[in-house]
Amino acid sequence: MNLFTWFNHHKLKFEILAVILSLIFMVIGGLTSSLSISPIFWGLAFAIGGFAKAVEGVTKTIQEKSLNVEFLMIAASLAAFLTGEYAEGAVLIFIFAVSGVLEEFATAQTEKALTSLLKIAPKTAIKIVNDVEQTVEISKLLVRDVVVVKPGQQIPADGVIIKGGAAIDQSSITGEFNPSEKLMGDQVFAGSIVINAPILVQVTKDPQQSVVQKMIQLIKRAQEEKTRSEKRVSLFEKIYVYVVITLSLFVIFLTPPLGWLTESEAFRRGVIVLVVASPCALVASITPALLSTLSHAAKKGILIKSGRYIELLRHINVVAFDKTGTLTTGKPKVVECVFETKVDELRLLPTMVAAEKLSNHPLAKAISLHFKDLKNIPVELKEIPGRGLEVKTKTDAIQVGNFPFKATAALEEKFIKYGREGKTLVNIIENGVLKGFIALEDSLREDSKVAIEQLKQLSIRPVMLTGDKKETALAIAQKMGIQTIHAESLPETKVTVVQTYTSQGKKVLMIGDGINDAPALATASIGVSMGDGTDVSLETADIVMMNNQLQNIPYLIKLSYATQNIITQNVVFSIAVILVLLISNLFGIVVLRYGVIGHELSTILVILNSLRLLSSKKKPLRI
Repeated sequence: MNLFTWFNHHKLKFEILAVILSLIFMVIGGLTSSLSISPIFWGLAFAIGGFAKAVEGVTKTIQEKSLNVEFLMIAASLAAFLTGEYAEGAVLIFIFAVSGVLEEFATAQTEKALTSLLKIAPKTAIKIVNDVEQTVEISKLLVRDVVVVKPGQQIPADGVIIKGGAAIDQSSITGEFNPSEKLMGDQVFAGSIVINAPILVQVTKDPQQSVVQKMIQLIKRAQEEKTRSEKRVSLFEKIYVYVVITLSLFVIFLTPPLGWLTESEAFRRGVIVLVVASPCALVASITPALLSTLSHAAKKGILIKSGRYIELLRHINVVAFDKTGTLTTGKPKVVECVFETKVDELRLLPTMVAAEKLSNHPLAKAISLHFKDLKNIPVELKEIPGRGLEVKTKTDAIQVGNFPFKATAALEEKFIKYGREGKTLVNIIENGVLKGFIALEDSLREDSKVAIEQLKQLSIRPVMLTGDKKETALAIAQKMGIQTIHAESLPETKVTVVQTYTSQGKKVLMIGDGINDAPALATASIGVSMGDGTDVSLETADIVMMNNQLQNIPYLIKLSYATQNIITQNVVFSIAVILVLLISNLFGIVVLRYGVIGHELSTILVILNSLRLLSSKKKPLRI
């Protein structure tokens, strides 16, 4: 391991130690100020305190092939030493090092979310092989393997409960500290802890592709990707550093020949220009704030894939909700089975149930569970996204789901009645004619109505996108307080709706959980996936809500405003301090010591202001 690799790995610890040692040598230097050895201690304080920033500055200069803020600070401190201002040079480096520690702390908080995820990933599992328990490494588990998880143990891989039921602590994944009751057929996540009863879990994902591993990848990606504001500030820094150096050289070398200043005074003021005009506080105005917000959200089970979505959230005008699995729990129950005749039911129901057993759709699972005692028959089917399932026999085409149909008046009347009541209807159609339907009811999420009301208070328009019939969608929308619905929406229809709002100049946030939502999630300004959504929606979405709480949406929008307010405060304050100090230096008011203190304290105050966003209180900062 080379020096740079070792340094980056232990950066925060090293910088804290350097700051402490630098402070100790500064105190000794102050106590021995009347002795000839005093400069030695100030020099040690300078060398130790400035090492981390010097390494960072050299590394950035080599990588980016341009000078930076770190270079300015080192140059200013060296210049102070050359003029015999040992204390000022050491203090400058010391305070600069303190600001660096605070900035690293903000970064470390998002790293903390990552390392905590690494810790919760279990190392071994108890695999069942021929009814015998075997302890194996997680890496040896395969999809379809069955593992037993006993009370107090972690679930080793993402899977489905195939036997038993238990209260499960999912706080490490979702941020929700109340245990969730999980029964047979429910999905469970790696890293969750079984509390009160043993369960058998069938592995559904390669452990390397588990939710925990995906969360780790998302956090890494969010930390590394720069926002538009950060890129602008980085570009400004590169140009501005040369402006400051030019201005400092002008003061040092050109003001004496012009008769404005003596050579000694020109050098002193040139050094002060290097210090006070350096954009340290401005450069630190954005990144710590965004990292603090990312960490704040991660603690609540909300994964934001990039800081740029934090910036974009406050511009959202429309929030488009998928219905099933988003506004509702996605766990519907069969409430009625209606067929044209008893003969149709006896003939077609087994085919319908057999087809649904081969599908992973929440409605299909509910139907399969309700009719679990019905004899299974072999069928060959084709799944049509946004429509449903199609089974072809030698003589007939049988369709299950949302397909066009003709119906008798009596059956159509019942169909409309159940739709108006808000039931979700799964049709069984034979050769284009409706022969019957299954009516299911999905419970609404407890916080969905509150979330929608909060969005309205923020002047944001909630709309519903659903594949359900208009009557069903209207019934749900009325309960939710949503005025705009887009019913009978296929995947491509949802994309068109999002594009229509976008063409009107709206910024659209789309929330969904299924494979049918993935195209709309990708098209929207911001795509948000529920944590128990499909792999496709999790990959496509820009934000993932592991705790499945819709109130996260207005919360995040408020947090976006709070973040922008903090950034604006930081930028205005840092520019104001630079201008005041530069003007003071122009009139010879400020001395190096006060220039150092004013400039570096402004950097520390900016970072401390950003760290306020780390607060994980129930409500974000006021907007």
